[in-house]
Amino acid sequence: MRHQRTGKKLGRDASHRKALYANLAGQLIEHGRIRTTVTKAKAVKPLAERMITLGRRGDLHARRQATSVLRSRDVVHRLFADVAPRFKDRPGGYARIVKIGPRPGDSADMAYLELIDEEYVAQQRAERATAVAEPEEAEEPVAEAEEAEAEGDEEAEAEAEAEPDEADEPDEPEAEAEAEEPSEADAEAAADDEK
Repeated sequence: MRHQRTGKKLGRDASHRKALYANLAGQLIEHGRIRTTVTKAKAVKPLAERMITLGRRGDLHARRQATSVLRSRDVVHRLFADVAPRFKDRPGGYARIVKIGPRPGDSADMAYLELIDEEYVAQQRAERATAVAEPEEAEEPVAEAEEAEAEGDEEAEAEAEAEPDEADEPDEPEAEAEAEEPSEADAEAAADDEK
């Protein structure tokens, strides 16, 4: 009987399984989101959350405990320096599993195992917030358009004020145009020639 032997075996012996969990938890801490099978995600999630709790403690003993599980000082440093401080106000539930459907090769159920406050998730949240805030922003361009029209009116008034100054000056091109127009006598002579 397997009393008090919780967890999946995943078809591996104990050392292989321990290495697999360490690698997956390390990749989750390093990248914030990993793609794996649903069964592996369910097995690794509690371990990863325990590591984040150790990171929140932040003392030397917690760092040594995390190093004994994760087996990488770089990952442990990232855990204690970057990941755990983001969850300092959160009492638990640092990761989630998002199912994404079957894998094409063997139809294994696949899932994303991701940290809740990962930059990717925060970015999506920010995009949704901007999408909701767009109607408010739509009112702002109307106000900006009114300001632009007011500025345009001021420019038109400035141009209108400039035009009378130009009208006071004698227009030489108009005088030339009048000189070029044929007189009535020339027009009658041209009409007689055509007949």
